[in-house]
Amino acid sequence: MKNDKIVNGFMAEKRDYYEVLGVEKTASAEEIKKAYRKKAIQYHPDKNPGDKEAEEKFKEAAEAYEVLSDPQKRARYDQYGFAGMGGAGGYSGGGMSMEDIFSHFGDIFQGAGFDIGDIGEMFMGGGRSRGQRVRKGSDLRGRVSLTLEEIATGCEKKIKVRRLVECKECHGTGSADGKTETCPTCHGSGRVTRAQRGIFGMMQVQSVCDTCGGEGRIIKNKCPKCGGQGVVRDEDIITVNIPAGVMGGMQLTVPGKGNAAPRGGVPGDLIVMIEEEEHKDFIRQESDLVYNLLLDMPTAVLGGQVQIPTLTGDVKITITPGTQPGKVLRMRGKGLPRIDQYGRSYGTGDLLINVGVYIPEKLNKEERKLIEQLQNSPNIAPGAGEKKSFFHNLFGI
Repeated sequence: MKNDKIVNGFMAEKRDYYEVLGVEKTASAEEIKKAYRKKAIQYHPDKNPGDKEAEEKFKEAAEAYEVLSDPQKRARYDQYGFAGMGGAGGYSGGGMSMEDIFSHFGDIFQGAGFDIGDIGEMFMGGGRSRGQRVRKGSDLRGRVSLTLEEIATGCEKKIKVRRLVECKECHGTGSADGKTETCPTCHGSGRVTRAQRGIFGMMQVQSVCDTCGGEGRIIKNKCPKCGGQGVVRDEDIITVNIPAGVMGGMQLTVPGKGNAAPRGGVPGDLIVMIEEEEHKDFIRQESDLVYNLLLDMPTAVLGGQVQIPTLTGDVKITITPGTQPGKVLRMRGKGLPRIDQYGRSYGTGDLLINVGVYIPEKLNKEERKLIEQLQNSPNIAPGAGEKKSFFHNLFGI
């Protein structure tokens, strides 16, 4: 399970996330966390100053943990590989900033019994200043149901959601008069420092300021409409662009259309799950479509033309005389668009026609007499070669 990424203008191989952390695919959540913690300490920039390779491995480990620590992302990765992560607007761990990674790394050590706000201080004894905290709005989830016709061409869908949006009364500031004051506890830094004993001895540990929530500012005169949060709940209509060739179970991301963050932070995303509606004529197999054609006996024996449906309208095909049940006819290019792991189209699947022959269950006297007349005809009974060919076409044996 590998992918390519651009590094300094050249193509470089992207390693499997399990390989990055050095764990098996069956690893538990705790084993994955321990493996990430070990890699993060080994390649932390403060332990490897100026080492670009170590920094890349530090980011690579963080990206792998970001996916494998989330049950939904891990399941999608296990099933689709990198195609399920990026694809048509999906998750892309490569977009994590170093600030995000340090924050994530700190969370891992907190889960192990440490209270570490800035992980760099574990290695350098004091160091990296993270500055004021930037809030991020939460993601929202929605679903869209698509027909095969819509999947074949791509389409736009509108989703009605109730989400947090910027308060128009205070323009998202949370302040009735637009004024804020410097936090008296952290003096505007958004963080407080305290001494704590850990496995490395006494450390200067930073954490988010409780008074201002890491923002460095406090509001005295709160907006009456939003209560100082800078956001209110409202109903919104979101347009989602659906690329051709998507499959049920895929997730598309609409950036910035989740909940707005309090007081001017970064908005979350809207995650849209794709659902496929059952089609009255076709069964989907990846990018191919399957149609079950049931011929009457005369047409199967004598041949002729029959009309079959496609996603773009009905077409006529020619049935050759003596067509056997179980035969598969292929109409090239009449399936669904194929998409790669980046959501790009690279061709179209086929329409597979499974041929069956209808054997009538009820006959009138005249029909029965005609069949009986044929029963002893030398060309009606199958020979050994025909038997073998029939079962090979039908069952592959």
